[in-house]
Amino acid sequence: MATQPPVPRQEIRFCRAPDGVRIAYAVHGSGPPLVADSCWLSHLQYDWQSPVWRHYLDEWGREHTVIRFDERGHGLSDRGVTDHSLEARLGDLEAVIEDAGLDSFALLAMAQGGPVAITYTHRHPERVSRLVFYGSYSGQPDKDPVEAEMNDTLDQLIKVGWARPDSAFRRVFTSLMIPDATEEQHVWLDELQRVATDADTARASRRQRLAADASALLGELDVPTLVLHSRGDRMNDFEEARRLASGIDGARLVALESDNHIVLETEPAWDVFRAELRAFLREGRASPTTDQVTLDVLSPRELEILRHAARGLDNDEIAAALHLSTRTVERHLSNAYAKLDLHGKSARTAAVARLLTRA
Repeated sequence: MATQPPVPRQEIRFCRAPDGVRIAYAVHGSGPPLVADSCWLSHLQYDWQSPVWRHYLDEWGREHTVIRFDERGHGLSDRGVTDHSLEARLGDLEAVIEDAGLDSFALLAMAQGGPVAITYTHRHPERVSRLVFYGSYSGQPDKDPVEAEMNDTLDQLIKVGWARPDSAFRRVFTSLMIPDATEEQHVWLDELQRVATDADTARASRRQRLAADASALLGELDVPTLVLHSRGDRMNDFEEARRLASGIDGARLVALESDNHIVLETEPAWDVFRAELRAFLREGRASPTTDQVTLDVLSPRELEILRHAARGLDNDEIAAALHLSTRTVERHLSNAYAKLDLHGKSARTAAVARLLTRA
């Protein structure tokens, strides 16, 4: 049996959504921030053991500080939640971004995260530097009777089989998501469904996701956008990707030659996904040939805090001067160090040195 690679260091934090629900989020990697808008099923710790998801987490963390979270009712976030509306889920995303101290970042909308990401970008256009959709959609179109009946059937499958020890009922969803997977990968995704949430939450959240629709906002977005989608996706039809790309001015569509909703590491489509995402996210970054250019990746708030640090103020003094919490100051400094690729105890000194050299 192959030995699992060690789990990279990640920091798990908690914040409060506007309605008081505790949301768990994790930070790993190094570089400019990349926020992953959560999909239907996740577990911040369990995902690292995944033969289905692990390669995504490793890849994203190579060049970015990755912020991802468990949605309400899932994973390490508060369970037993009944409100999974678009506004509630938007509040979760806003809370994570505020608590992480992010001013500007790339936003990756995964699967059912599309309507939330669209609405967030529409309300906060100054914060989203780049927008990526993966296997996602803007909103569900009117359903024909056959599709409505299928959704009712899937709802019943969740009700009667989600919590059963055997995975026969959950395998239906697994087969839709990764039809070309190995048995090991099927088994893991079967188990993720049981671990991520309970049957009542799975049903409620799925029903409310089907009602989410942000398609009317597409034409008002003005942000560099990349749409990645498997041609044979059985969870979200490829037509959804065409609708996204045609609705956002300047958006680029990349079709992945795969039948899997979640492209697996062994597929040729994975190399395409990885190359396209890397190139797109790098386009918005200046080449770090000088300290002047390197500091340009910092937000105005991060530069302001770094200038106070250069004056010899500690974090408490900076917080008092800027009317912020000490925790917020620490988050901004941590984000700045990550963007500058500085680590360890010398990060603060090195960052200040670059600022003084620039001046």
